[in-house]
Amino acid sequence: MEDKQYDYDMESGDAFFQELEQDLIEHGQFKTHVVLTKSATMLQLHFHTEGSVELLCDRTLEPFEEPVISDDRIILKFGDRDEELTDEIEIINRNTNRINVAKYVFEFIALSLPVKKLHPSLRTEDDTDDESEDDEVILVYSSADDEETDENDSEEKIDPRWEALKKLKGQ
Repeated sequence: MEDKQYDYDMESGDAFFQELEQDLIEHGQFKTHVVLTKSATMLQLHFHTEGSVELLCDRTLEPFEEPVISDDRIILKFGDRDEELTDEIEIINRNTNRINVAKYVFEFIALSLPVKKLHPSLRTEDDTDDESEDDEVILVYSSADDEETDENDSEEKIDPRWEALKKLKGQ
């Protein structure tokens, strides 16, 4: 490959998710546009994915369609070995002549999914519950006088079994 920019368009569905060894997504349709920019020292891959996947609601176990939109990138630097440095940067062997982008596409789709998988009809109900919980605040006030009386109360309410030990401490 020459040092320049390459554009690739991919489209896939259920076969893509079934081919990967995972249990998160079984059905879905998506389109991905990949822009690969090659230079002498690295490859930069920009992924733009749009589509939808079928998920099961955590509450009702009913299937529903979840829209997927992700815009992510990966930088592959040439080196002597294969190693993942960060979430966005990996080192690949200089002699690598093929890159399987399927794992990156799947990771980006999986990361764009909500943590709480709720059917869209339940989301408005849940959102209002979360807002009311955030509005509740407990305030605790304390003053120096209260602390002194608490200490005196605790000294007065000593368990009789410890009285003997307190007398020994005083000697």
